[in-house]
Amino acid sequence: MITIVDYKAGNLTSVRLAFEHIGFEVRITQEPDEILDAERVVFPGVGAAGAAMDNLRQLGLIEPLKQVVARKVPFLGICIGMQLLFDLSEEDGGTDCLGLIAGTVKQFRPADPMCKIPQMGWNTVSMVNAHPLFEGIEDNSEFYFVHSYYPAPPEQGVIIGQTDYADVVFASAAAKGNIVSTQFHPERSGRIGLKLLENFCRWDGKC
Repeated sequence: MITIVDYKAGNLTSVRLAFEHIGFEVRITQEPDEILDAERVVFPGVGAAGAAMDNLRQLGLIEPLKQVVARKVPFLGICIGMQLLFDLSEEDGGTDCLGLIAGTVKQFRPADPMCKIPQMGWNTVSMVNAHPLFEGIEDNSEFYFVHSYYPAPPEQGVIIGQTDYADVVFASAAAKGNIVSTQFHPERSGRIGLKLLENFCRWDGKC
């Protein structure tokens, strides 16, 4: 079963429907015990980092998330769910995040005033380091993005996919141990996105 974390950050229905479409059972929960017992965790989200972290604190979910990662459960972060895995986000004047992957989430500041922020739409992902998440997916495949901030891990080894936008080549997919994460939305990325989600469902959490 896929356990999807509900921390009032939206986007749950499309994520649930995507997993159900590829034949996997799903539960959506805010309950710490259900997260701790999970076989596989998905941490999605849209919105702002500060509000998202406040919601996690109020729901008592920060420690359960850290514990389930420490237990080596396969874990997928999506969009804000990826950004919150890092140490710090520049959003909301600076937001301390979960610290599960080293690095900062930075704001796009393009020199060209015609460059639209947020990035909203399709963009390519170049595969940097091989990972089971991208098995059977061609290099430079297109995925769907909606974001104004991007992850910037100092350790290049955690970057498994990168994307070029607004004068920046940023980490659009990252992995560390049993954690994988995407800045793009696989649940909104058509056939390729469903393939990525299926890869996650079959991944043993090791690489």
